[in-house]
Amino acid sequence: MSSPVSTILETSAPAPLSLDQAIDEFFSPVATAISDAVFWAVPLPGGNEFPLILAWLLVAGVFFTVYLGFQQIRPASIRHSSHVMRGHFSRHTDPGDVTSFQALATELSGTVGLGNIAGVAIAISTGGPGASFWIAVAGLVGMSVKMSEATLGVKFRVINEDGTISGGPMYYLRDGLASIGKPKLGRVLATIFAICTAFGVIGAGNMFQSNQAAYQLAMFVGGKDSWIGTHMWVVGLVFAVLVGIVIVGGASKIGAATSKIVPFMGILYTIMCLAVIGANITEVGAAFTSIWSGAFTGQGITGGVLGVLIVGVQRAAFSNAAGVGTAGIAHSAVKTRRPAQEGFVAMWEPFIDSVVICTMTAITIIITGVYKAPDADGVQMTARALRTVAPWFSSLLTLAVLLFAFSTMLSYSFYGKKAVGFLFGNSATAEHIYNAIFLILLVVGAATNMTSILGLADAMLFLMAVPNVLGMYFLARVVAREIKGHRERLDAGVIPQVPKEAQAGMMVANEATPEQLKTADQEYALRAAAMDARSDKLNLGHTAPDTERDYLEHLPEDHELFDTMDREGKPLKD
Repeated sequence: MSSPVSTILETSAPAPLSLDQAIDEFFSPVATAISDAVFWAVPLPGGNEFPLILAWLLVAGVFFTVYLGFQQIRPASIRHSSHVMRGHFSRHTDPGDVTSFQALATELSGTVGLGNIAGVAIAISTGGPGASFWIAVAGLVGMSVKMSEATLGVKFRVINEDGTISGGPMYYLRDGLASIGKPKLGRVLATIFAICTAFGVIGAGNMFQSNQAAYQLAMFVGGKDSWIGTHMWVVGLVFAVLVGIVIVGGASKIGAATSKIVPFMGILYTIMCLAVIGANITEVGAAFTSIWSGAFTGQGITGGVLGVLIVGVQRAAFSNAAGVGTAGIAHSAVKTRRPAQEGFVAMWEPFIDSVVICTMTAITIIITGVYKAPDADGVQMTARALRTVAPWFSSLLTLAVLLFAFSTMLSYSFYGKKAVGFLFGNSATAEHIYNAIFLILLVVGAATNMTSILGLADAMLFLMAVPNVLGMYFLARVVAREIKGHRERLDAGVIPQVPKEAQAGMMVANEATPEQLKTADQEYALRAAAMDARSDKLNLGHTAPDTERDYLEHLPEDHELFDTMDREGKPLKD
C-alpha cells in the first residue's frame, strides 16, 4: 500500500513524453532559432514583411535572365535542349556517371514533390489564387539560375582517381573564383556552402519529406489516432531501409532510380489533376481570371499585391530550389565535355516544377474551391480537390506523395554526401558516416511534427543560396562566355551531333569499351582543336574556348599530341 506522499507525487507528476513528443520538444527551439535568423524580414506597408533571402533569389533570377539574353525562352535553345536530353551531343566515352536525362530526373526528384502538392495549397490558402501566378513567374526567371548552376557545375568539376565525378557549388566556388584571382574568397564560400548543404538537405530533403509522407499515410489509414499515426517513426524506418539500399550504389544507381520514378509519378499526378480539370472544364476560364486578378489586386488573406507576391515567390523558391545550388551537383556527374550543354538541360527544371506542375495543382484547387475551407491545409487540401472526381484518387495521391518523398530522399542524400566529401577530402569513411546519419534522421523526421520540420527545412535550404548566388555573380562572365559561345558555335555548325552509335544515351548511359576509353582523350583533343580553328576562321565573337582548349593547356609537356600541335590547338610549323 502506498503512502499519502507517494500518492500525491504519482498524481502530480507529468506523464512521460512519447518518442514523437520528445523529439519534437528537442527540435522545435532549434528550428525556430534558425528560421528567425534566415528569414529576417523588412517591414513593409500593409502589414507585410519581405524576407531579404527572397529578394536575394529573385534578383539573381532576373539578373541572369537578362545577362544571358533570355536563353530560356528562345525557340532555338529549347530545340537544342531536347537534343541534349536525348544524348545527341554527348559521347559514351565522355567522362561522367549519368546521362543528361538522368541528371534532370535526379534534380527534379529533389524539387518536384511535396512543395508542388502541399506548398501550392498553402500558398493559395494564404495569399489567394493570385499567389500561383507569382509562383510561375518565379519559376520562369529561375530557369536562368539553374542554367548557370549546371554550366558551372560541369565546368569546374573534378574527376577522381577512380573515375567518379565530384562537382557542384563547392568546386566552382573554390576553383572558379580562384581562376579569376579570388582564391581566398572562393575557399571561404565553398566551405560555407558545403556546411550549409550537409545540414540543409537533412532538413528539406530528409526530415521534412519523411514527416509529410508519414503524416499522409497516417491520414489515409485512419488519422492521427491510428496505429501509424501514433507510430510514424516506423514509416521513417521503412524509408531508411529502402533509401539505404539504393544510395549504396552511388550516383549511377540514384540516377537510374530517379529516371524511372520521376516520369511515373509525374504522369500519375498529372493525370489526376487533368481529370479534375476535365470534370470542371467550364470553370477553368474563371480560375485563370481569379489567378490574374488576384496577382495584381491582392485579394488574398495577406492583403495587397505585395503580400501575394511574397507568398508566391517563397513557395516557388522552396519548390524549384533555383539558386540553392543543387542543380550544380546533379549535373556535374553527367557524361559530357561541354558545360553549356547541361545548362540548356537544367533550365527545364523550374519550368516543369513551378510553371507546369504547380499551376496544375493551383487550377485543381481553385476550380474545386477547396482553398476556401478553413480546416483544409497542405496535402489534405489537394486530396480533397482530387476526391471531388473520384474518392479513390486519395489512394493514388498517397502513392504519389510516397514516391515524391522517396525520390527526393535519394537525390538529397547524394547532395549531402558530395558536400561532406568536399569537406573531408573525398573521404569514403566520412561519406559513409554521413549516409548513416542521413538514414537515422529519416526516422527522426517522421516522428517530428510538421511545424518544426517546415521551419527548419525552409531555413536550411535557403541558407545554401547565400554563398552560392554570391559566387555566381563573380562568375557571371564565365557563365555568359560558355552559354553564348556554345550557342554561337552551335548556330554556326561548328558543333555537330555525335554519331548515333557513339551517343551517351538517354535513359541508360552507354558504356564504352576499354579500347575506346584509351583513345577517347586524344580523339577529343583533336576534335576540340579542329572546332577552335573553325571558330577562329568564322570570327565568332562569343567563342568559349575555355573548356575545349583547357584540355590541351593542362596536358603534360611531353604528351604525344604536342608533336603535331601547340596548346592553342594550332599545327606546329616545320
